[in-house]
Amino acid sequence: MATKAKERTETTASLPIPVEKMKQLYAMMLRCRTMEERARILYKQSRFSGNYYAAIGQEAIEVGAAIDLRPSDCVAPSHRDFIAGLIKGVPLKSLFSQLYARKTSPDQGRSSPAHGGYAPLNIITPASTIAAQWNIGTGVALALKMQKKDDITMAFCGEGATSLGFWHEAVNFAAVLQLPIVYVVQNNRWAESVNIKYQMRNEDVATRAAGYGIPGISVDGQDVVAVYRVVQEAIERARKGGGPTLVECKSYRWFGHSEIDPAKYRDAEEVEFWHTQRDPIPLTEEYMRKHGVWSDEEKQQVLDAFNKDLEEAIQFAENAPWPEPVEALDHVYSFSIRERALELDRKTWTPQALKKM
Repeated sequence: MATKAKERTETTASLPIPVEKMKQLYAMMLRCRTMEERARILYKQSRFSGNYYAAIGQEAIEVGAAIDLRPSDCVAPSHRDFIAGLIKGVPLKSLFSQLYARKTSPDQGRSSPAHGGYAPLNIITPASTIAAQWNIGTGVALALKMQKKDDITMAFCGEGATSLGFWHEAVNFAAVLQLPIVYVVQNNRWAESVNIKYQMRNEDVATRAAGYGIPGISVDGQDVVAVYRVVQEAIERARKGGGPTLVECKSYRWFGHSEIDPAKYRDAEEVEFWHTQRDPIPLTEEYMRKHGVWSDEEKQQVLDAFNKDLEEAIQFAENAPWPEPVEALDHVYSFSIRERALELDRKTWTPQALKKM
């Protein structure tokens, strides 16, 4: 028994990160996977409308990158980064209210389902325009520098976004001004239905960083420990005034661009390989077994607790009220359209009446 304990201690000591951090990373990946699998089912059951863009199979990237961000740090996510909210600490009830477009969502039902921001934790609302969140996140990084804070911005995008002009403008601007931002490219090899080989000749997106004079690093996006260590260095560099870093995380998009995309344009054997051989969760489990920190009981405890919270959040969202149509104009003008509307008889909503408002 003493010998086994000694062997376990020695194996654990070889971990490149603390044991508790390893467990935290794994548990969060498990929650993200569980939440997105459930969201896909809810969508297929027509429990919420719109669309859904799953990042299943890419959990190691966002978890490894964002797990240690401060509440005061800013995140600029894309439409495929719904799990970024969970990682940063957005309540599940708010997340599912967003999917269901209910009044209890962070934006009161305005941008359902794939554009959920969360102001209390500095999560920017994703833009429908691909890569536009990089421009906004870069602007926030400029503000942080002007305010002499040591907070940072983390911006996410897919490799397809790197072909757009304003993606380059954002990175160049940040490089010139040495802004505190970490750019994370999730290279899942598919920009909607276009393979990466039709977008760029160079094999690594990270090589583009050289053109801006900033560090560019490629990392295995299925290895949560590798992502965590690389991004932590980039975050520390940004906090200390070292400027931006471009981190490319190599991964694969398991499904279509969205839930309405059958993805028949992809090679079935390639898809099967990534599903069965490169799933980041089993890979992490095997890694933890190797280092003697795996526990079936702990996994089940995480799942039991999270599934309970998940069910409560879904029920909350499904029972939450819808926003009133007139509320769509709240926060758009300096005066309240709703209050003005209530002063008028509904029959007087003519062009002449509106002009008088």
